Amino acid sequence: MIEASLLTKVFHDKKRGEIRGVDGVSFRVEAGRIYGLLGANGAGKTTTLRMLATLLKPTSGTASVAGYDVVREPDKVRANVGFLAASTALYGRLTARETISYFGRLNGLDEASLRARLRLLAENLDMSDFLDRRCEKLSTGMKQKTSIARTLVHDPQVMIFDEPTVGLDVMTARSIVRFVRECRARGKTVIYSTHVMSEAEKLCDVIGIIHEGVLKAEGTVAELKAMTGETDFEECFVKLACPGEAK
Repeated sequence: MIEASLLTKVFHDKKRGEIRGVDGVSFRVEAGRIYGLLGANGAGKTTTLRMLATLLKPTSGTASVAGYDVVREPDKVRANVGFLAASTALYGRLTARETISYFGRLNGLDEASLRARLRLLAENLDMSDFLDRRCEKLSTGMKQKTSIARTLVHDPQVMIFDEPTVGLDVMTARSIVRFVRECRARGKTVIYSTHVMSEAEKLCDVIGIIHEGVLKAEGTVAELKAMTGETDFEECFVKLACPGEAK
């Protein structure tokens, strides 16, 4: 469902020159699986996700999502992907319902389909109590649920989540993790980026660890632990991603 081959993104900075944000990353994600992409800040996670979502054009290498090439067929990729970016903002004067409806219409949903999707998402994300409240009046958790709903309103086959639980309270974070797990149960394919190791350990079928733009390791949680000899997944991650920081 998702395949990246030698995916590379080079940025040019006047002072530092050429910066390889992502350097030859290759991986694949089977349909109905959750792939965790983990790394420290600046490791290349978000750049990789943005290339898969067609928001950035690769410098070299290839990637396909739902069978469509991200460079040659970006419109078809966008029709089949929902991308929740950590930095996405909401328009405060619209209600949660209006926001989701707006994005549903942008994605070509007819009114009957839109109403059905909105009802289902509101139920699955526990949004019914605040659907008709302006976004500027919502809590952080309510805003994140609204962002997720607008990302997935067109029922995409592939979902990309970039730190979906950052800054949320425990109960809201748990509800979002539960929702992601339910998406997998419905056959959706998910890439999940997070700094919360317990989330990755519970959710992800396969994990890729990226550092300085390079995919350093890949495997199941059990395989990565065996690779490092660590029983604690956080220690396992540190040893693989930042070996100089490992104790």
